[in-house]
Amino acid sequence: MTTALVTSKGQIVIPVGLRRKFNIRKGAKLFVEEKGDSIMLRPVSAAYFDKFAGILPTKGKLTKALLDERIKERQKEG
Repeated sequence: MTTALVTSKGQIVIPVGLRRKFNIRKGAKLFVEEKGDSIMLRPVSAAYFDKFAGILPTKGKLTKALLDERIKERQKEG
């Protein structure tokens, strides 16, 4: 277990070993979550959002709209 000091502004420094392990760099965003009597920090990453893929019932409408938009953008470029 490691410790971190809280500044007067409420900031903490994440120990270097954990920053390296979780690839947390300057400007990275973290989710701050309360779990019972604990505070959890989790890096915001593509993998985090990937696990929610398909959770909303869109029946493929959003994917089709995105693909259509990309096709239109390519047509404008070429």
